[in-house]
Amino acid sequence: MEAVSVASRLPLAGAALRSASTLQHPRSRSSAIAPVPIHARIKKEHAPLAGAMHRSQPLHRSCNSPSLGAFSASSAPVRRFRRDAPVRASAAAAAAGDENEPEVLAVPFTAAAPAAPVKKFLGTEVTTLKKVIPLGLMFFCILFNYTILRDTKDVLVVTAPGSGAEIIPFLKTWVNLPAAIGFAILYADLANKLTKETLFYTCIIPFIAFFGAFAFIMYPLRDVLHPTAFVDGILASVGPVWAPRLSAPLSILRNWTFCVFYVAAELWGSVVVSVLFWGFANQIMVVDEASQWYPLFGLGANVALVVSGRVVKYFSNVRATLKPGVDGWALSLRYMMGLVVIMGLVITGIYAFTNKVLLKDPNVKLPTGSKKKKEKTKLGFGESVKFLLDSRYIRDLACLVVAYGISINLVEVTWKSKIKAQFPNPNDYSAFMGDFSSATGAVTFGMMLLSRVIFRKFGWGVAAQITPVVLLITGVAFFGLLLFGGPIAPWLASVGMTPLLAAVYVGALQNIFSKSAKYSLFDPCKEMAYIPLDDETKVKGKAAIDVVCNPMGKSGGAAIQQVLIIVFGSLANSTPYLGVILLGIVCLWIVAARSLDSQFKPMVHKGIKTQISEGKLEALSARLLGQSRGRQQRSHRFVSVLNEQGYIEGRYVPIDDDSRATSKTVPAPVSPQNGNGPVSPTDVVGATPTTPVGST
Repeated sequence: MEAVSVASRLPLAGAALRSASTLQHPRSRSSAIAPVPIHARIKKEHAPLAGAMHRSQPLHRSCNSPSLGAFSASSAPVRRFRRDAPVRASAAAAAAGDENEPEVLAVPFTAAAPAAPVKKFLGTEVTTLKKVIPLGLMFFCILFNYTILRDTKDVLVVTAPGSGAEIIPFLKTWVNLPAAIGFAILYADLANKLTKETLFYTCIIPFIAFFGAFAFIMYPLRDVLHPTAFVDGILASVGPVWAPRLSAPLSILRNWTFCVFYVAAELWGSVVVSVLFWGFANQIMVVDEASQWYPLFGLGANVALVVSGRVVKYFSNVRATLKPGVDGWALSLRYMMGLVVIMGLVITGIYAFTNKVLLKDPNVKLPTGSKKKKEKTKLGFGESVKFLLDSRYIRDLACLVVAYGISINLVEVTWKSKIKAQFPNPNDYSAFMGDFSSATGAVTFGMMLLSRVIFRKFGWGVAAQITPVVLLITGVAFFGLLLFGGPIAPWLASVGMTPLLAAVYVGALQNIFSKSAKYSLFDPCKEMAYIPLDDETKVKGKAAIDVVCNPMGKSGGAAIQQVLIIVFGSLANSTPYLGVILLGIVCLWIVAARSLDSQFKPMVHKGIKTQISEGKLEALSARLLGQSRGRQQRSHRFVSVLNEQGYIEGRYVPIDDDSRATSKTVPAPVSPQNGNGPVSPTDVVGATPTTPVGST
């Protein structure tokens, strides 16, 4: 017997599954009393359920199943209702099987087979683990590589001959930014031509090939590839006044292979992490899984930061075991880039295995897509500036974004110039950066756990001001050591440090705590600030900040440094001015955060009140609507009383409330057996009517 599930197609509520009959006066089909159908209502689309119902006993007798949680129905054919057929209300007539007997539907339910148990491991479905474990391994390997590349790129460009930390602002503005824009255009074009898997391989394999080629081919041939003599000739021709000012931008040409490595390392973070990994994760993870596992990926990222920092430290110290005359940094670079290539191949292998094997399992849940989203509002530069100027709330939020970008850039570049002065050897520089990365990962991990307590106990305003306060305190200490380290030099010498080394350590603490506060507090505060805005302001405000503020924050600090380097000749000469600019920007940041908090709290409270009011109104409307619908569609039954003329007067009573229901009295039909006797009350069975009772 073939069975089909009707759980989602057959209405089973209330008295809708009671007897199916039509109550009509027996004297004439055109009697003054109109037919009163009280059969169980089956919608037209439910009637032709092939193999779902058959003619049998009254429906109300066949549906007293103890459980309707899971059922199936037989494959007998369906017979339609004859709504105008005369009533055979007595039990004898029903048993006789007269041809005029009304059509009755019955559904013989049988228990469905129990579903197979879901396989779990440590409380998680195995099908989910088939996606989470590969994604976790990929994310670890990607961020492991990113930490090594980030530390190595700074070592290369800062310690290169004729270069220094002054080259970083020029690199970010004139090389890194155009490369990022060019890649975005190329990626958009390739995405329209290639499949997702092919696009992934096309993007990641060139990175792996370049990093391997750089360590084993380009770096050993650096003296041949770099136009050192050509750049020296240019500096000699411009004279002693302009040579120091133009040394930083010309260092890009002098060490062009190192600069290409710098840009490739930067793009690894934005392309492989943001585009490839998260794009793949969003393709295979459903919403419930993403909300559960994505935060754990963030914590795992900090674990990768700690581990990779230890690896950088280990390979950077390999120089101590080498013979004199051996280039220790070249050997360390080969080891680290070899590890990057291996991890890159592991990432590619995991991606291929996940697509070709794990995702082929039919039990693995994949996103089924969603409704097309409303097209994102795009504002031009002029429109974005106008929108920023018109809204105080958006202006304050934009000030936060710009202030962070400028502040962290001003301190970071100056700090890296002091690292080079303290650790001129590339291996020593790299070893220090390895310790820095491990410490950043550990502190960020703890801050992410602490941030929930801060938000819960102190609120948005305090959380939003922690990052600028931390940056202000550590920034003042860092620039204070640089400017006024002489008087405290004897005290520092007593603890085994110089003012320069103390500035390096304080700058490291400043970067560690500032970035940890940024990841755990600043970013969540920024996103939360959009929540209480109305839809139009939320969309346009975010678009304006993306168009104007993000680029301004990223390039603003670099632009300030470029101007100061050209005017004063070096970062060291620009340090006092950088300290003053940093102090002013951070103070404006704190003022903007306090101003935004004064607007944020009332908007949140207003939104809560609005939600409560709307919720009450919605609940009231739903209740009134339910009452209105109840008067028209509520399931009812008959309560019969014998009147003085020997007829039964039927009261039409709602099933859910017999005592308080308003009933309508109708003349009841006489018994069909003799044409004049009253009908037994037991022959009138309640059901859901299709027309108002008592209509004539």
